[in-house]
Amino acid sequence: MAVWGVPREVHGGGRFLIPRKDFAPAYLKAFEEGRLREKVEEALSHLASPCRVCPRGCRVNRLENAFGVCRTGRYARVASAFPHFGEEDVLRGWGGSGTIFFSWCNLRCVFCQNFEVSQMGEGEELTPKELARLMVRLQEMGCHNINLVTPEHVVPQVVEALPLAVEMGLRVPLVYNTSAYDSLESLGVLEGLVDVYMPDFKLWSPGPSRRYLLAPDYPEAARRAIAEMHRQVGELKVDEDGLAVRGVLVRHLVMPGLLEETEAILRWLAELSRDTYVNLMDQYYPAWKAKGDPRYREIGRKVGPEEMAAAWRMARSLGLWRLDRRWRGVGRVWGWA
Repeated sequence: MAVWGVPREVHGGGRFLIPRKDFAPAYLKAFEEGRLREKVEEALSHLASPCRVCPRGCRVNRLENAFGVCRTGRYARVASAFPHFGEEDVLRGWGGSGTIFFSWCNLRCVFCQNFEVSQMGEGEELTPKELARLMVRLQEMGCHNINLVTPEHVVPQVVEALPLAVEMGLRVPLVYNTSAYDSLESLGVLEGLVDVYMPDFKLWSPGPSRRYLLAPDYPEAARRAIAEMHRQVGELKVDEDGLAVRGVLVRHLVMPGLLEETEAILRWLAELSRDTYVNLMDQYYPAWKAKGDPRYREIGRKVGPEEMAAAWRMARSLGLWRLDRRWRGVGRVWGWA
């Protein structure tokens, strides 16, 4: 089966196609079956002492508005929300991906390009009803999905808002856009609610993870999390227009001088499934502490074209073939074609 205008690596000749008429968001089915309310209770219990929303395991009671590493108490804080046209084509389409950027983070990446949000907490605290309204407003603006960015530490708050959003009319796919520093407890709550998991597998080894993420257990946590995401939803599936509707899309930011980390990650992903949809990203540039700090001189430069070419060769040689690339023309994105 062919899908007109959509590259084969997206739909796989029809193998990874779910016709739009056959798709319904996972959370909608959970709502209709009464499971979503139960999920809310379970999720909120994860906030109580000791908090077990993420691998940090901070010994605080966030239900009482205490906070640990993530600096987030009872309610989620949102920095911005808008139709994003810079995401992968399978997400942005022509109407944009409805991104909601959550403030704070459970990692401390020294190279974070959004440090004002992740490390300084820019944003506004929202109630569950306000968060639900925000999701629905993005849908009303024509966004193809709701894209939750850096949600690892606010899973209970997102789940709490979902029934309200469904009652307000939410019907588009839910995308969980994460660093992959997620707990299995949170992912268990999200099973049957999330349509598309989009983890960013950053680093493979404990040493670099300790140095650059301040989380030496990150690689182990990420491997557990991505394997669980894959078990839940499988390889990425799209509709007739090439828009993601279910499955896993893995991002990997190629970093200067760390191609051995890239190779190890790609090898593991190929062993998980050679049909894994992967976006090898070249957007790295020194930001936050990596910019001008002599302690991080080795990553104080952009990634070179030769490094990106090597990363692509690695992926191909390992059998990974669903590699993201831009294919929608500007005219199609903006509705001119």
